[in-house]
Amino acid sequence: MKGRLEKPVYVTRPSMPDYNEYVERIRPLWDSHILTNMAEYHQQLEQELCRYLQTDRISLMTNGHMALEMALQSQGLSGEVITTPFTFISTTHAIVRNNLTPVFCDINEKDLTIDVSKIEALISKRTCAIVPVHIYGRICDVEKIEEIAKRHGLKVIYDAAHAFGVTYKGKPAACYGDMSILSFHATKVFNTVEGGAVIYHNEEDGKELYSLKNFGIRSEEYIDGVGANAKMDELRAIMGLCNLRNVEREITRRKVLFEAYIEGLKDIPGITLPFVQKDVKTNYAYFPVLFDKEILGVGRDVIYEELKKRNVYTRKYFYPLVNDTKCYGNIYSVKGTPVAEKAAASVLTLPIYADLETETVSCICAYIREIIGQGEKR
Repeated sequence: MKGRLEKPVYVTRPSMPDYNEYVERIRPLWDSHILTNMAEYHQQLEQELCRYLQTDRISLMTNGHMALEMALQSQGLSGEVITTPFTFISTTHAIVRNNLTPVFCDINEKDLTIDVSKIEALISKRTCAIVPVHIYGRICDVEKIEEIAKRHGLKVIYDAAHAFGVTYKGKPAACYGDMSILSFHATKVFNTVEGGAVIYHNEEDGKELYSLKNFGIRSEEYIDGVGANAKMDELRAIMGLCNLRNVEREITRRKVLFEAYIEGLKDIPGITLPFVQKDVKTNYAYFPVLFDKEILGVGRDVIYEELKKRNVYTRKYFYPLVNDTKCYGNIYSVKGTPVAEKAAASVLTLPIYADLETETVSCICAYIREIIGQGEKR
């Protein structure tokens, strides 16, 4: 084994604001003692996000998962929801925890989002909604999905956890569908440590979301539903306000690293590199690579382990497929999603975050070439 990074490099690392800036922003909380319940900074972050995302309506949540649970619950849905198995397990959990039945649609080979050509064949009398997933900073075929949904009278709720700052034809990805949810988890392009949001378009939906994330409380003395506690607190809202100031710089830096990976790994037969979709301004959230074992002579899992020996910690994202997990594998068959199955068996996301050094990217690319070369000799 040739070479090893001195310090471990992980697939991602949270971006943080200037320490003194954050301390100054939270200092007033020690005077007010108001830490939560949708107070001043919570409201301010909602306003700032509305401006950034070009929307009039947003509801902050404690995390992206609860954002999706609350979005689904707010629509009063029952029956089946068409979604993709090539996603983080949270997507399906949110559907199932709303007593809805997930129906898995395969992904397309090009960008790995839901295959819109296969959606209609899965629609039944019980279908109530579609939950497509934007992944890696790529977005689904939003126009075709809207067309299908309108024709069949279905709700569309996007899992846009990876799509903060992404636009399609100038319109933010989070503004498509009846609703879209965002994740502000520490590992995302924009973070509030933990956090999330629902983008919605109907004022009544906003009232319902407010109630659901606040125990079903409509007013001080009026509770008319079973809700949860999914509010964002003031400390995290302030973290968001600080990080939002730097998010464009974050994306610009990620682009530099993205392009460095492309330069370092191009022209290797047997690997598929990520790309930026037409008409999309991406956020360079992840750098997913597909490794073809038959061509390379070495599989994804070997590359994963060998990189780990070199202090490079990648991620098999997404693996396993949702419909091949222990909790769902005995209920839903993986046989109907062969493209997703192939992608899950070959994908590896490489480290990418704003503080990562370009030289480190070059080292990682050299390691991958070395490992592949060793595989070819076997």
